[in-house]
Amino acid sequence: MNSKKYKDVLYKMRYINDLRDLIISSAEMYGEKPAFLEKDVPGGEYKPISYVQLREDIDALGTRLTDMGLKGKKVAVIGENSYKWVVTYLAVANGTGVIVPLDKELTAIEIGNLIRRAEPEAIVYSGKMEKKVLEALEDIENGPSIRINMKPGEQKEGVMDWDTVKAEGKALLLGGDRAFIDAIIDREAMCALLFTSGTTGMAKGVMLSHKNISANVYNMSKYVKIRNGGGLSVLPMHHTYELTCHVFTGLYQGMYIAICEGLRYIQQNLKESKASVMLGVPVVFETMHKKVWKQAEASGQAGKMRAMMNMARKTRLFNNQEVMRKIFAKVHTSLGNNVSLFIAGGAAINPDVIRDYEALGIPMIQGYGMTENAPIIAVNRDYYSKADSVGQPMPGTEVRIIDEDEDGVGEIICRGPSVMLGYYNDPEATAEVLKDGWLYTGDYGRLDDEGFLYICGRKKNVIVTKNGKNIFPEEIEALLMDSPYIEEVLVYGTIDKRNDDTVVKAEIFPDFAAVEEKFGSTTGEGLQDIIKTAIEEVNDKMPTYKRVKRFKLRDEEFEKTTTRKIKRTGGAIREEEE
Repeated sequence: MNSKKYKDVLYKMRYINDLRDLIISSAEMYGEKPAFLEKDVPGGEYKPISYVQLREDIDALGTRLTDMGLKGKKVAVIGENSYKWVVTYLAVANGTGVIVPLDKELTAIEIGNLIRRAEPEAIVYSGKMEKKVLEALEDIENGPSIRINMKPGEQKEGVMDWDTVKAEGKALLLGGDRAFIDAIIDREAMCALLFTSGTTGMAKGVMLSHKNISANVYNMSKYVKIRNGGGLSVLPMHHTYELTCHVFTGLYQGMYIAICEGLRYIQQNLKESKASVMLGVPVVFETMHKKVWKQAEASGQAGKMRAMMNMARKTRLFNNQEVMRKIFAKVHTSLGNNVSLFIAGGAAINPDVIRDYEALGIPMIQGYGMTENAPIIAVNRDYYSKADSVGQPMPGTEVRIIDEDEDGVGEIICRGPSVMLGYYNDPEATAEVLKDGWLYTGDYGRLDDEGFLYICGRKKNVIVTKNGKNIFPEEIEALLMDSPYIEEVLVYGTIDKRNDDTVVKAEIFPDFAAVEEKFGSTTGEGLQDIIKTAIEEVNDKMPTYKRVKRFKLRDEEFEKTTTRKIKRTGGAIREEEE
């Protein structure tokens, strides 16, 4: 459904004071309904874990952690997405101390550096992370004294077993220990310390409170309501996008969270779990989108499918999902035939991908946020959205555009209950982004007459020409990515030494498989010509000052963050290579 008549509709949701309030109220409301679906072994069957069981496990683990002397202390958690990961997070945040989620993709050296900075008293890790964690702890003199392995049966000298710790907590509860369940929650105090992506030296420690996170869940739910089924958890939970928007919001609204086995298993797990919702970063949805069209072309149905999609757009038939599932049965069946909403975030997505999913009868929206706002700042309504926009500011969140140019583009700032407490042990960095209660996002954007927000790019990435024109690399990258022969691209400015002027340069990783399929085995000048033609097609759509004047091909993919965003290095302007 996508209709302007819903532009002012807000869902009535129950107020929650903090994350413990969320868990307790959901357990009371949803009882034995499944809160999680998880597999005991890879490739096995999904097994349900109820809301009541979730609450009991959190209370048991939290009781034992408190009994260990961790009250008010920091506890790190690292590992792949799992039920135990979520229980650990909530057992710490909901009455024990401060949770410190770490990125499992970091090197042992990087993990060690973050542990030094955070100074946790305990660390909980998955079996797969044991080797890396122990390596990270080797050179830390005052590292966490308590170490808990999530893998069953791993109780040994210096390391505790997660299941045993939880069982001991349950026994304490039965014996009358109420230290955890009666703990007073200070919703204004830090309950989570999250390190932003980037190199370890650049990563900032974002301090979030119960108020920050619970307000995000509560207010976001006024725009997006899950009506049935559950969601497939694909993105890493140490990111606030997945944890707040999917896991916590899902549990708040009474849906189940199915743990995905990996990016290769998304479609299979969608079918097995019968999930109706999935959050993802653009690359996830764009990859699936390419597969749909590739299969349509291979079967000779692409033309017919395109015609039906155009008809669905003109007649707005896409608002009748039951009919759309019949028309595009193969597409819906490949995704489990239950998907009712895709949500994109974490980076800019090609709006044509959103329009295509919608025309196939799969509603899709996007939102915008950052860890510093727990994370959502703006999001489209589930029943009224604009493909080009990240939506309207959440209820309770105020957004302004400052230092606007002639097109109304300027820096996005926001304030509201989800704005972070600050950066951990970094008052200077905090003062740079928090001013009089406003969070300065470092992103450029604009608002339309309905209050919908459009993101133009990162302030630090903007290329400024000699005559003062602003060029947003992200805009050009999105246009270049429309080419079937370009897999990845990074755009930046470079100084032309001949006239000391700034020109736009693109570094491109070609889609070698697509090139070979269309042109045969093409290398050298042939590949250069193919990419040059693709660039010229984009240049024809842009004013002269934005056109790509230089390009460079690369043989390997760009280095990326765990949310599959390309790591930008070298700034917006780089020296021209000889």
